[in-house]
Amino acid sequence: MSRLVNNLIRNGYLTSDPVIDAFSKIHRVEFVPDDLASQAEADIPLPIGYGQTISQPLTVAFMLELLDPRRGQNILDVGSGSGWTTGLLAHIVGDNGSVVAMEKIVELCEFGKKNVAKFNFLKKGIVEFHCESANDGFAKKAPYDRILVSASVKEIPLAFKQQLSIGGKMVIPVENKIWYVEKESAENFKIEKFPGFAFVPFVTNSSKY
Repeated sequence: MSRLVNNLIRNGYLTSDPVIDAFSKIHRVEFVPDDLASQAEADIPLPIGYGQTISQPLTVAFMLELLDPRRGQNILDVGSGSGWTTGLLAHIVGDNGSVVAMEKIVELCEFGKKNVAKFNFLKKGIVEFHCESANDGFAKKAPYDRILVSASVKEIPLAFKQQLSIGGKMVIPVENKIWYVEKESAENFKIEKFPGFAFVPFVTNSSKY
């Protein structure tokens, strides 16, 4: 187990066996540009081009533990970037689960797809990539047991609320806070907010959320 993973466990950010196992098997170094490979184990965000970043491992660990992904689930990964969160989620859901990765920046989407392909998740049919805006979610594969969003919004897009299954969970940055959202019924959502984080903005076809 890497020093990074050990530190995240020791500091209480990685706690559940599925997420710990994913972090131990899906190494961040496979998802950063080659010239930043030496920094992949550092607990810092790193640039991946086009004004975007791969999030700090601490933040990803915190979000995935909140999300509580499980084997066999159907998950929407919004703002998949270089593909690390997609790979982590794919490892957790396993052969009977599915992950829909959405990334609006085509070059990053292709980079992420290439990275995730290293682990055979595409070949196995666990992951599918869509190089387009996630403003309207991805209705074809809805409803989702879990939705992970890695870019900051001002308010949760309606499509995300509609496409989350009842009893499903969503983790999404809203301005400078991470929101945990649990869908209790078609109209009712339980929300918890965790301040102190920073994310790149969610970009739609016409504007920034």
